[in-house]
Amino acid sequence: MQLMTLAQEDDFDGWRDAARRLALARVPAQEVAWRVGAAAGDLFASAALETNALPAPGGPAFSVPRAFVSLAESVICHNDPERFSLLYTLLLRVLEQPRSVDDAADPLVRRLEVMAKNVRRDIHKMHAFVRFREVEGAYAPRFVAWFEPEHHIVRAAAPFFARRFASMHWSILTPEVSVHWDGERLTESPGATRADAPDGDPIEETWKTYYASIFNPARLKVGAMVKEMPRKYWRNMPETALVGELIAGAQAREAQMVDRSRDEIGGNADVAWAGIRAEAMGCTRCPLYRDGTQTVFGEGPLDALLMFVGEQPGDQEDLAGRPFIGPAGQLFDRALGDAGIDRSAAYVTNAVKHFKFERRGKRRIHSKPDGGEIDACRWWLEQERGLLRPPLTVALGATAARSLFGKVVTISSMRGQPHQARDGGETWVTVHPSFLLRVRDNKEEEYARFVEDLARIGERLKELV
Repeated sequence: MQLMTLAQEDDFDGWRDAARRLALARVPAQEVAWRVGAAAGDLFASAALETNALPAPGGPAFSVPRAFVSLAESVICHNDPERFSLLYTLLLRVLEQPRSVDDAADPLVRRLEVMAKNVRRDIHKMHAFVRFREVEGAYAPRFVAWFEPEHHIVRAAAPFFARRFASMHWSILTPEVSVHWDGERLTESPGATRADAPDGDPIEETWKTYYASIFNPARLKVGAMVKEMPRKYWRNMPETALVGELIAGAQAREAQMVDRSRDEIGGNADVAWAGIRAEAMGCTRCPLYRDGTQTVFGEGPLDALLMFVGEQPGDQEDLAGRPFIGPAGQLFDRALGDAGIDRSAAYVTNAVKHFKFERRGKRRIHSKPDGGEIDACRWWLEQERGLLRPPLTVALGATAARSLFGKVVTISSMRGQPHQARDGGETWVTVHPSFLLRVRDNKEEEYARFVEDLARIGERLKELV
């Protein structure tokens, strides 16, 4: 058994050198134990050899794909004690099959990719949530921050702060290691405790006043905020002391903002809608704008009580610039008529405003939007909904439902009953008309069920208004 000792938890250079020597010596992964520092009473200490006991490399030097190096640099910073062994196992595999590092279906690669993603996420959180507080310094003001990372990412994250705050003298204290910048170089010291960091400074009161003044209740999404900024970081950030009070008053402030906006445009919603639509025509929020002919915005009366949200424009909609005019739109019109709903009284739009497709010869075949494209285009749907504020909205298909609810849902679990969307409106979910074009079995039964859904929605609308 070979015992490999690394200097510190994120010692990538040490791991790389040891792994290279082990691989050249043809040492199997199961014959290697890894540890950080000199651990007393180590289980393998008596039977294992240290790194310098390995024979000198006899084989030729080797190289590995850059993808493996990038993956290893991130994974080394993870807190999983098995990371060193897992990476060495993959290294041996890569030496035999260099492309194996790209096999996302492989359980080992998938596990390491998840670990790397967690590390990158933790680095992002450190970059975003560190808050410096001014303290008295011997020669100049010094700024100190406290942070508690989940992984061993402090050294990897520190150069960002040296670049961004190059003219400041600062320290970031963490439980594992502390880093310091004197304007010229980064240094380290042992870890600290929360009590070693200052609680506040006079600048914070000015910052909190500014934060409260720019807080926009109309854009408030508590779930998304907590997801991006977990509550464990709130105590380190001065503005979070205001969040509870600001959330509590958000609805009242939003109503005031909407009323004031309507007064400012003289009650003319057409002006506001035209402005939003014109802005959407130049949208570049996701790559779909590069291939689509144009942005396909919603249409219908702006005082509509009923809004239908589909997935995305199709080939004919993309060319004409209008939603629901192709084969699925024609079937939709027929079903609305059978259900007793006047389409001209409803507002119809899509969750994604550009046509996503694959070319097959001269044909453009519909391709389902991904989560990033749905999220990017949600901005425009929210503008439409904020202007119309319909009492009832219908999500046609899973993509529309994901956009309205902010998460992946299934049609079968949501269909046939009212739900509350993220903005508080009542929302129903049913299939997209294109589903009825694709289905092979029980076409008439599926169409009848779709019409029944629409008829129930029409009856519900009468109850609401």
